[in-house]
Amino acid sequence: MAKAILTVQQWGNSLAVRIPAAIARSARFTVGQPVEVSLQDEGVVVKCIGAPKLSLAQKLEAFDPARHGGEAMASGPVGVEVV
Repeated sequence: MAKAILTVQQWGNSLAVRIPAAIARSARFTVGQPVEVSLQDEGVVVKCIGAPKLSLAQKLEAFDPARHGGEAMASGPVGVEVV
């Protein structure tokens, strides 16, 4: 089990602890990762609760027109779209 001695610091009206990179990798934390913070008898526990939220750039990078059906209106302009 990886361990680190850290210092709690002020962050606005809250307190914060930075998670060292080695521990974050071991816990499979990524930027944007939703986590649950809970108070238990042994202390504070932080655990992953879902997949990280993707940025628009990441979503566009993952988009594959062949897989996702291509354009929504492949039939061409209709109605007021016709010029």
